[in-house]
Amino acid sequence: MRFMVIVRATEASEAGQMPSEELLTAMGNYNEELVRAGVMLAGEGLHPSSKGARVRFSGDRRDVVDGPFAETRELIAGFWLIQVRSLDEAIEWVKRAPNPFEGESEIEIRRIFEAEDFGAEFTPEARVQEERLRAELASHH
Repeated sequence: MRFMVIVRATEASEAGQMPSEELLTAMGNYNEELVRAGVMLAGEGLHPSSKGARVRFSGDRRDVVDGPFAETRELIAGFWLIQVRSLDEAIEWVKRAPNPFEGESEIEIRRIFEAEDFGAEFTPEARVQEERLRAELASHH
């Protein structure tokens, strides 16, 4: 099972405050542990929302809204993509992570949909396309 592990933003991360040398070292060590265990598929920190944008959809209309975005607790400061056997295993890995910020912080764990989760609506043609796109993506890295 694949999971997205979402690091929630804080006021400090949204202000562009960079992590300390100690935290960078601790995160590096944790990421190394994830990689050595064959768990980590990807992981990155994100710039604050002030350097981003949102595209709002309404029917055929597209509106671009530049950051920053007000609802800090709903924003993402970073993520990992991990592959483990269960939600319980994902939770155990996340509990071992260094606290990503001084004080309180929150990390959310969400399972990623797999092809079989979509049932009959995911046609054989759509499956072939998905497999082709994944292979093409892998060849670019």
